[in-house]
Amino acid sequence: MDPQIPSTATYRHYRHETPLRIYSADGALIAEFGDRRLIPIKLGDVPQHFLDGLLNTEDKRFYRHNGIDFASLANDIAGMVLNPSVRTGASTITMQLAKVVSFTHEQIFIRKFKEMLLALKVEQELGKEQILELYVNRMAFGKHAYGVQAAAHTYYGKPVAELNLAQLAMLAGIIKRPEGGNPINGPDWALERRNLVLRRMLAQGSIEEAEYRRASAAPITAQVFRRGIDLPAPYPGEWVRQELFARYGPEIYSGFVAHTTLDAKLQAAAQQAVRSGLLDYDRRHGYRGPEGRITLPDDTGDEPLDRWVAAALADYTEANGLEPAVVLSVADREAEVMRASGATADIGWDGLRWARPYIDVDSRGPTPKTAADILAPGDVVRIERSEDGAWRLRQIPEIRGALVALDASTGGVRALVGGWNFHAHQFNHALQARRQPGSGFKPFVYSAALQNGVTPASVFLDAPLVFTDTGSETDYRPRNDDGVFAGPMPLRRALYRSRNLVSMRVMMRVGAPAIIDHVRRFGFATSELPRDTQLAIGGGTMAFTPIDMARGYAALANGGFQVEPHIVSLVERRDGTVMLAPRYPQACDPCPVAADTGAAPMPAPRAIDERNAFIMHSMLRDVIRRGTGRRALTLNRNDIAGKTGTTDEAVDTWFNGYHPHLAVTTWVGFEDHSPTGKGEYGSKTPLSIWIDFMREALADVPEVDPLIPEGVVSVKVEPGSGRIAKPGDANAVFEYFFADQLPRQATARGGRPADRAVVRPEDIF
Repeated sequence: MDPQIPSTATYRHYRHETPLRIYSADGALIAEFGDRRLIPIKLGDVPQHFLDGLLNTEDKRFYRHNGIDFASLANDIAGMVLNPSVRTGASTITMQLAKVVSFTHEQIFIRKFKEMLLALKVEQELGKEQILELYVNRMAFGKHAYGVQAAAHTYYGKPVAELNLAQLAMLAGIIKRPEGGNPINGPDWALERRNLVLRRMLAQGSIEEAEYRRASAAPITAQVFRRGIDLPAPYPGEWVRQELFARYGPEIYSGFVAHTTLDAKLQAAAQQAVRSGLLDYDRRHGYRGPEGRITLPDDTGDEPLDRWVAAALADYTEANGLEPAVVLSVADREAEVMRASGATADIGWDGLRWARPYIDVDSRGPTPKTAADILAPGDVVRIERSEDGAWRLRQIPEIRGALVALDASTGGVRALVGGWNFHAHQFNHALQARRQPGSGFKPFVYSAALQNGVTPASVFLDAPLVFTDTGSETDYRPRNDDGVFAGPMPLRRALYRSRNLVSMRVMMRVGAPAIIDHVRRFGFATSELPRDTQLAIGGGTMAFTPIDMARGYAALANGGFQVEPHIVSLVERRDGTVMLAPRYPQACDPCPVAADTGAAPMPAPRAIDERNAFIMHSMLRDVIRRGTGRRALTLNRNDIAGKTGTTDEAVDTWFNGYHPHLAVTTWVGFEDHSPTGKGEYGSKTPLSIWIDFMREALADVPEVDPLIPEGVVSVKVEPGSGRIAKPGDANAVFEYFFADQLPRQATARGGRPADRAVVRPEDIF
């Protein structure tokens, strides 16, 4: 036996493949993997008119030959010997099946010879009915439909048994040229081929003259009925595929259906928010020049210019809505471009004026005065049509971004975006990019401080610190982002103003071991956390993914429970057989019994007690009310909270925020860890993305006013010392405390009211 010829076991045990389909929680198809949309059918259920049309046209001696029809093939083989590259047919149904299942589509003599040998083997081991059943189920019919039943549903929206003669003949003809000759892509060819099938059926006596006349006069009635992707979401889709492949292997392509926790509306909002945020960053930093250059011909000869441009742009694919185009001409303040479709577009000055030359992340060239300062004929550029219909110059951003939105109570992923364009960069920054969290980590340090006796009113000194490295004999002098030292301040203010020096003093008081033990309860991996002051500001060896950060903030949002991020809610086969129905812990204690199942969800473990979570929530609300997240006030909500994060030189920029039901982290940075530029902070692009997303996510969500839990009291304190204020103190402010950790009472000295401008040393850390 020739080892290069596949075994006929391939056919005897052939396994039909259907794609893995992935749906959002609300039923939107978000991804599909596998290219064989096939609905198997028994041969006895296939209409006789289809079988007659197929055999009369493709292989009229099918039941009389042994796999090779020598009478039909003689001339074909002779032609291939003389010209191995010739494209000819004359293959039997058995040979066509051999080619599709076992060989490539190259039409060369060696492949054809192997086809014939394998056809002989197949005919020896399989019956004619088995071969024909495999054939009608396996052959391509275009539009990604494989098999006659799938083709019937794709083109006519109903089972093959319900099709009329004209429609069945159409399907029988498609097999010859499934992509270019189907009734959608090539209606003229398909109609001619259908009528050829009908003539062959008439000649072989399979139909009567009257049937032939009616069917050949029938118009094309085919449409595309196959459901398309409702919302392309490639980053979460690929995550689901990888998870299922790790569990089930290639079996997932045998008709698996995965249901996820995604919300289609939120996913669409997340994708749009990330796209807009990265484009805005990109425009702020200038135009990097054309993506390519093409020398425009003076004369394209017999080839129309639009075809010439289409060929020149063949290597430039559309990228997240940005079309490639070639600049044809440049006027004073406008330019004409040609798109890959051959249509021309005019870009006015409003679509060009932003394009100051990019120098580096901190510098741009002069403001352009004319279109010629920006573009030249032959430039390959990106364009986008705005909502008002005007075309604008764009470029593919080099900056990267991610967004993760978790259901704070369950950990279910409601939206996830891993980058700008999955088809160009499959790396999922939401799940895979381990980056320094910067000040976004401070809330977990402050939560540890609350658990160890510090209060929101505790006063710490925002003043210089010097650490001497005895090994290198150098000093480390940490600083705040603004280079300013503000003196004594309460912990609450230090958090919403993001003071690095205060965070370091908090860490020095509480101790790195206590903080590390505490943050582990939020689900953070702690083996690589620094044991020095970098722990206080999210620096050093610290590195977390956006989904790690969202998980941590979910515990602050849900009252202190550690939830498990997940995306798969149910996996089943197309026949409804359940393959996987995972259960995940939820933020409840005790958890209510579900009315429909009579079962209660698993309670999630506690990360922190509800008192700690409530006070941290009140402090993080102030980040938005009066701190680095003030731009989120535009949402006009009192139930949102969060924290910005910016690392040294703005290499990583974050906003981690939440509503009590939804924890959302956004991250922006470069792949190579280069700086994003002066003036780029977590309060800029990441916060803009977060605001755009939350505007849509919370549009129909009522405000939530969390109740003060038992064990938390609100007391008026002196803002300068953090001590309980004396009655009648006009400067006193309310602050939250654990009921068993109230500060001391303020007292007067020398018979006079305490001087609140003076902070006692014992009150400062």
